Amino acid sequence: MRDILEIIGLILLLIGGIFLFLGGLGIFRMPDTYNRLQAGTKATTLGGMSVILGVGFLEPGWIIKAMVLVIFIAFSNPISSHALARANYKRKNYPYLKGGAEYDQYREVYVNQENKEENK
Repeated sequence: MRDILEIIGLILLLIGGIFLFLGGLGIFRMPDTYNRLQAGTKATTLGGMSVILGVGFLEPGWIIKAMVLVIFIAFSNPISSHALARANYKRKNYPYLKGGAEYDQYREVYVNQENKEENK
């Protein structure tokens, strides 16, 4: 049984390492902040979860702590990514639109929200 847990743990560590590498590569290669957030958040969420679960399988006494950390990452990474993207948008750093397109779907929503806040 111990051998199976070690194999699963090592496979999860390998998968996590690959996801973390691809997340770093995505952050390096993407054209703007929003695409970098997308690449970084998804890859590091999956990579971090896989690495932590891999450690949990390698050290069975830590599996409960590993599960708590995985749940924390599952909740906190998307929330932090959203907060960073929203703050970046409020600084008027708009998304890169390929081909010179002028259409930003969120701009209409954001302008309407600003107008409502000013009228209060």
